[in-house]
Amino acid sequence: MTTHAPAPSPTRVAFPALGTTAVLLVTGPSALPAAEAVLRGELDAIDRTCSRFRPDSELSRVNMGAGVPTTVGERFAEALQVALRAARLTGGVVDPTVGGAVIALGYDRTFASLRPDDARPLPVARPVPGWRQISFDPRTRRLRLPPHTCLDLGATAKALAADRAARRAAAVTGSGVLVSLGGDLAVAGPAPEGGWRVALADDHAQSVTELDPTVAVTGGALATSGIRVRTWRRAGRTLHHIIDPATGEPAAPVWRTVTVAAATCVDANTFSTAAVVLGERAVDRLRATSLPARLVAVDGTVVRLGGWPAESPAPAPGGAR
Repeated sequence: MTTHAPAPSPTRVAFPALGTTAVLLVTGPSALPAAEAVLRGELDAIDRTCSRFRPDSELSRVNMGAGVPTTVGERFAEALQVALRAARLTGGVVDPTVGGAVIALGYDRTFASLRPDDARPLPVARPVPGWRQISFDPRTRRLRLPPHTCLDLGATAKALAADRAARRAAAVTGSGVLVSLGGDLAVAGPAPEGGWRVALADDHAQSVTELDPTVAVTGGALATSGIRVRTWRRAGRTLHHIIDPATGEPAAPVWRTVTVAAATCVDANTFSTAAVVLGERAVDRLRATSLPARLVAVDGTVVRLGGWPAESPAPAPGGAR
């Protein structure tokens, strides 16, 4: 899922960020420079705080010090609390302690730098340490990870950045704002007439086609999680980046993509990621949340829940995606 306008527009800007594409749309052209400055600032902050791939990030420092108490900064504390809340809401299905499993499977560098076919044998699968083993005091910001535990905040940190950037950009400019970071999309401020038209696809980098379904978003957020884009091969197996904490292995391929709508991008991403991990159990769990959701099985079968609207054609060139 993405927001995309084929022709250049004074109300849209897109650029690489966080290993994906950041897209910003505003309802008023004059708001674009200030809104872009807000977005770039939020992206820089989340990268310096939560990147697994920067040795100077706070996350890297925390992971290197696993087993030793440390005091973390305010931005990191916010990102960690968001990740722990996601773990609580999903019963540990979305768990920030999957970092060691992701690295062991070969996703130990930026996705663009991964070897497409790694001949090394796969590690022995084992459950991740578990979020309940993390000791964190939000008041003092004192954190202690269990020894040999590696955090990965990727399931929630990018969504948090989208939420923060959309809210702040709308507050600064007074404009309607849409921020899309790969499959994580948040809107704030007054929406354009008819809402933001968003096309859904397996890969946010794909061009819009007439077959892509679209939805109109007037507030809140959407998030799409999937197993088709961030994949690599190791020891003859195709792997993806969404890890089942119960096994330490990539989630079983039941859903190709899951898109969820919620009040915040963090919540939408939490439940879209959980659905991929839950597999066949996801339908009942999503029904219990009452959140609108669209699940696409590996064979292309579509399941709509929570009042998700019927499909409509993609917008004409120049519209939002």
